[in-house]
Amino acid sequence: MSNADYTITSPLALTAANSRPLLGLTIAWHPDPSRIGEQFIGSTETGEIELSRFLPSFRHINGDPLPIGHGGVSRDPLRIVRNNDDGIALCPPKSRMVVEVNGEEIHDRRDLSAEQVSEGVIIALGRAVFICLHWMHCLPKHNPVDGFIGVGSHAIFTRDLIRLASTNDNTVLLLGETGTGKEVAAQAVHNLSKRASLKMVSVNMAALNESLAAADLFGAAKGAYTGAQNSREGYFSEAQNSTLFLDEIGNTPAMVQPMLLRVLENGEYRPLGATRDARSTARLITATDQDLYHTNFNHALVRRLESFIIRIPPLRARREDIGLLICHLSKRNDFAQINLSLIPPGLISDLLNFEWPGNIRQLSNVIKRTLLSLQMGEYPHLAKMVEAQKNTHISSAETRKMATSPAPAIASSSTPHISPPSAPLVESSNIERKKLRDLTEQDVVDAMNRHDWTIQYAADDLGISRPSMYKLIEANNQIRRIEQIPAEEIRHQLNLANNQVELCAAYLKTPSEALRRHLKGLGWIA
Repeated sequence: MSNADYTITSPLALTAANSRPLLGLTIAWHPDPSRIGEQFIGSTETGEIELSRFLPSFRHINGDPLPIGHGGVSRDPLRIVRNNDDGIALCPPKSRMVVEVNGEEIHDRRDLSAEQVSEGVIIALGRAVFICLHWMHCLPKHNPVDGFIGVGSHAIFTRDLIRLASTNDNTVLLLGETGTGKEVAAQAVHNLSKRASLKMVSVNMAALNESLAAADLFGAAKGAYTGAQNSREGYFSEAQNSTLFLDEIGNTPAMVQPMLLRVLENGEYRPLGATRDARSTARLITATDQDLYHTNFNHALVRRLESFIIRIPPLRARREDIGLLICHLSKRNDFAQINLSLIPPGLISDLLNFEWPGNIRQLSNVIKRTLLSLQMGEYPHLAKMVEAQKNTHISSAETRKMATSPAPAIASSSTPHISPPSAPLVESSNIERKKLRDLTEQDVVDAMNRHDWTIQYAADDLGISRPSMYKLIEANNQIRRIEQIPAEEIRHQLNLANNQVELCAAYLKTPSEALRRHLKGLGWIA
């Protein structure tokens, strides 16, 4: 069981999940930046949408409906057909307009599964306008939260939860990958609460000195430890009547975890070396990208922290919001004087289709470098601004489960049974968690074996973030990069694996996502 299983979600989300989703078309990029984020929301039923220069009409939540209007978009429509299984067929027009789907030019009908649509499909029209095709589990809603940008249902639900959390003083646990905006969410909860008149106090628990962590958090009396020549107040005292944000809570030193538990239970704590207790009135918000349930973290403390849980979605699950975030980040980074229409369409396509393992923080850094390059008159290339190993395609967890699970073997006299390479037959939940620095090469290989050589599942198993997993894979002498494996060997192992990509990846000892993309590039699989 992971953090996601415990997450409190909006009743609206639960209701919508039981019905067919709405089909959303969001303008992910437009030569007129003011059009980015406009939406057309289709129905939940089977049917057809015609996408052209004049149809349909897109609008911001409080704006006027307008067609795409750009001259580079054909008058002849691209037909978007939804079937009974929520699959989508894209039928390009018989015109000279270039149509691309997820960065690949198409000339004939392209069929998409419901799972592919859930990941966000980027349709480029005439290399000028980019439309994100995605599911919406609610209607567009005006529920602004400062700093949390987006028009998709993930963003809407998250903002609803932030607003709900701000109406009370419950402890909040923010869960999400690194760079997703957990601190932005924490600040928003504080700013919308009755405590907003006082400054929120933020602490990075991973940066605390283990020997002084108790004094940092709870304060210390004079002479409490060597060098304590004066009494000092801790972060809990500093945040009195305000909000205390403990980031990276999973890295809390073990010795202070029981102290935190006591504060949460009755509001009392004792400064180091003091003779009497103090009382805290601080509202606690914590955040982590770790799985607290499968580590040595104090489980009683976890139960106290999870009074109200908000899971911040990764950027790859919010592909419809990337264009809006580019606009927002460019203004925040003092590049407002640069015309965003100068960003090359090829780079826009790369930005919208990239998987963003570092999420919004990584996107922010790339936008800074992009706009700086434009200022200097240089052509920015995404490949030069991100680490090469992070180009591995990573789908959403649910899609991976459905797409990468090998089909049941069918016994036949001509097809021998093939067993995958040996791997420990141990359930991941029973594996002792180790700190990142303690993981060996074999630990990483074993985790990859347990999870069909799928990076995200292996990272979840080891209790580490996906970027950390990439670094471990890059440094692992037992794991091979797909581009370094001879084509003849790949073909041989693919035949042995009966064209099962995950099994072939295990034979080759290379991540299955990269192998799948490589095989598609070679034309060996569809």
